This record gives sequence, C-alpha cells and structure tokens, in this order.
Amino acid sequence: MHSDAPTAVDRGLYQDAVTPWEERAWRAEALGWAKAGLAARHLRPTGEWRVRLRPWSVLLRLSVEGGDPVWFKASPPAGAFEGALTEALARWVPGHVLEPLAVDTRRGWSLLPDGGPLLRDVLAREPVGPGEWEELLRQYAAVQYALAPRVRDLRRLGVPAAPATALPAVFDRLDDTPLPPRDRARLRRLRPRLVDWCAELDALGVPDSLDHADLHDGQLFRPAPGRFTFFDWGDAVVAHPFSSLTVPARRAREHHGPEVLPRLRDAYLEPWTGTGRTAAELRRAVSLAWRLGALSRASAYGRLFPTASGRAAAETAAAGARCLLELLDDPPLWRRAGDPSPAARAAVVSGGCEATGHG
Repeated sequence: MHSDAPTAVDRGLYQDAVTPWEERAWRAEALGWAKAGLAARHLRPTGEWRVRLRPWSVLLRLSVEGGDPVWFKASPPAGAFEGALTEALARWVPGHVLEPLAVDTRRGWSLLPDGGPLLRDVLAREPVGPGEWEELLRQYAAVQYALAPRVRDLRRLGVPAAPATALPAVFDRLDDTPLPPRDRARLRRLRPRLVDWCAELDALGVPDSLDHADLHDGQLFRPAPGRFTFFDWGDAVVAHPFSSLTVPARRAREHHGPEVLPRLRDAYLEPWTGTGRTAAELRRAVSLAWRLGALSRASAYGRLFPTASGRAAAETAAAGARCLLELLDDPPLWRRAGDPSPAARAAVVSGGCEATGHG
C-alpha cells in the first residue's frame, strides 16, 4: 500500500476544505497504522484504496485480499471520542454496532469492518415498508435503554453532555448564530417557554442516554430485512434519548407520509414502557424532545467545525441556523392514519437540519 498513489481522492463539494490528509507525514503515519492494524488481524491490503475527504473526517476504503473492504476513519478533535465510544459500544450492545478492528483513542483513529449495504442504498433499489422503520426504531431504542445506566462511562469516554436542564444555556451560547433580525427576535421571545419545556422534560424522569443526533438512512447498515447496525457516532451526545427519534422519523415520513409517525413513535417507545411512566407521559416526552433536540444538533456544528472556512463555514452556519429555527415549529401532531384533518398534515414540520452524513 503506497501512501503517495491513492486510487482516487473524493472531496465532494468541499474542494477548499483543509484536512490532515494534506500533510505528508500525517498521511504516511495514518496509512502505516492502518496497515499494522490489518496485519494484526491477518488481513492483507491489495493496494487498491479510495480516500474521502470532508471537513469532518478523513475516510479511507481499503480493499482486502479475499474479503470485504476495511475502513480507516480519522475523526476531528471534537469528535475524537468516537473510536473509544465505538469500541465500548461493541462490548456493551454487541450485534447492534460495528466492532472496530483497531482504535487509537489518542489520535481519534479507527479501523472498521464493512457493515454491508446502507439503508439509504436499500431504499434506492427496493421497497421498504413502514414495518422496517418500526423495527429499526425498536432496536435503536433498546440500545439506548441498555445504555442509560452507563451515562457516567459515556462521559468518561469524552462524549459531550446536553441534558435537558442544560439546554437553556446551550440556547444562550447559540445567540450569535447568523439569523435575520426577525427570526432572532422570535427566538429570544421563545426563551421563557423553552425553559419551561426543559423543566417539564426533566421532570418526566426518563433517564439520559446516548443520542446519536444524526441517525439518518446513511448512518446505519441494513444487511438483511429486520437487521440494522448503527454507526458513525461523531455527533453523539449524552442527552435525553427521545431526541434521537426526530431524524429517522423525518426520513420515514418522506417515504410513507405523515400518517406513519404515530406508528414509529409507539414502536420507538416500546422498550421504555413498563418503567413506571404512563403512555401519555412518554408521548409527551417525545413531543418535547422532538423540538428541544434541535439545540444539540445546532451546537454540534460549532463544536465539530470551529475552524471551518470557505464553503464548509457557510454550510455550517446555515445548518446551525436551520436547527435553531426548528424551535419555532410545533412538533408533529401524532394523528392516526385516516384522520382527514388537513390541519394535521399542515402542522407536520418539513425538512430538517440534520447533516447529510459525517461519515
């Protein structure tokens, strides 16, 4: 594997992004580490590899003799916990996440096996019914439920925390996000209500857990019907778990319409029932977390891209602004299919501020 002769370098839309890949010494060191990790697993690279450079990561696809490809990922400094987190999740919730082949926690490097087809690719080539989305959310919620007692362990790994009680302060720190004056004034007027929502969500007593914060169809594998593998934890936070529902529910709504939302919510809540909270309380918590989760997503852009420039800086600012503006939208009305009310359809929030994949 020769560090000076990559098969292809993909910069996507970020031709001006500066990454460690431009540094010859870093490149040689990273490739040497990846090759050593493969050798420790008795895997032999064929010399064919592809590089994907984005402002948030360096990703290499390494072809392996006689087997599936292997992926090297270098996370940004603010997401350097991702390797250690992925390694820990493989122990704590095996079968639901990728098990890394090697991790360098100091440098934020990971060597990962291939997880099969992305759900996004499956959706592009074959019909996937609402039941698959329900099962996806059941499995993901079960992971979160299992991780709730490990919040201290997650924090020790370096995963940032954004509990409901801290969200008003997060909101205040985001006050310098570029926004039109009218939108900024509307958000500032919202603050007293936001404080009340945070207090209510905290009082409902659902424990914090791991929030992926960007669980769209390009961030999970679907190797077979009913089987899902979750990955790409660079945006993750320790927060109210129900904030995770927003992104995948929006993706499912794009395919199946707003009538699917109540089914998805109830499937997601199944692992959380029987914990002393009523169905009404859990559903109320979902509605609150749906709105408030926008703050964690907005703050992630500034955290992960503090030195962004050019196109990346412009897109980061725009994405953070879109997230903040979601606070002004009422959560979707959880109507059952067949409800003829046009108001229910009009109330469903369209679009979203989630990223297109920080993989």
